Amino acid sequence: MKYTEKVSVEGKVALVTGAGRGIGRACALALAEAGADLALGLKDERSDYGLVKEIEALGRKALPLQMDVSRLNEIKTAVEKARQFFSRIDILVNNAGIGPPNPIEKVTEADFDATVDVNLKGTFFVSQAVGAFMVQQQYGRIINLSSQAGFIALPTESVYCMTKAGIAHLTKCFAVEWGKHRITVNAVAPTFIRMPGTEKWLDNEEFKREVLSKIVLGRVGEPKDVASAVLFLASEAASLITGTTLMIDGGWTAS
Repeated sequence: MKYTEKVSVEGKVALVTGAGRGIGRACALALAEAGADLALGLKDERSDYGLVKEIEALGRKALPLQMDVSRLNEIKTAVEKARQFFSRIDILVNNAGIGPPNPIEKVTEADFDATVDVNLKGTFFVSQAVGAFMVQQQYGRIINLSSQAGFIALPTESVYCMTKAGIAHLTKCFAVEWGKHRITVNAVAPTFIRMPGTEKWLDNEEFKREVLSKIVLGRVGEPKDVASAVLFLASEAASLITGTTLMIDGGWTAS
């Protein structure tokens, strides 16, 4: 096999959570372009923002799924529907996440629980549900969305930072336990990425200047920057990589 052919997921089936917009959407499209059929985990399956049509236009199948990852019953139902429709799930991208800012002294129990439920609990139980089928297949690729926030402290983001640090370590735990089943488990840790959820911050010139002063490469990330790394980790090119978190932060945490 040529090296260029290894960065391919031709004939694979991928499930992406939080697939409607931003990083999740970019990951779904990158995987479809590289040959995968897609199961799309959506908080509201009626709102895919045209993603199904885009994937089908690439000649791939797309299955929208009702999948609020904070609800275990929706996880179980969605994963079973994907398995029945495609007969297998080869790749899982745990992208769904939230990060509402709040100073520590103002964080409520509801704030805390909501962020943990989506980011950490959701990642765990989606991985558990999909991983059960991967164990049967004796093959799988799981890519979790951590963040540079799991490695540095960001003011007003204490709970978000905590969950993203947890995902980085959880990635190691899953990798060690499931390696014997030919399942690799890795994570990516992006910096600020320009997408709907961050536009209001990045449109603030003072905030943007401060962010850019910390990014060695001098630019804010785009969803495709993360999607390219996810595609690599999902492909055979990364077959001997597991338990690691790949920083996609333009050098922020290196400086």
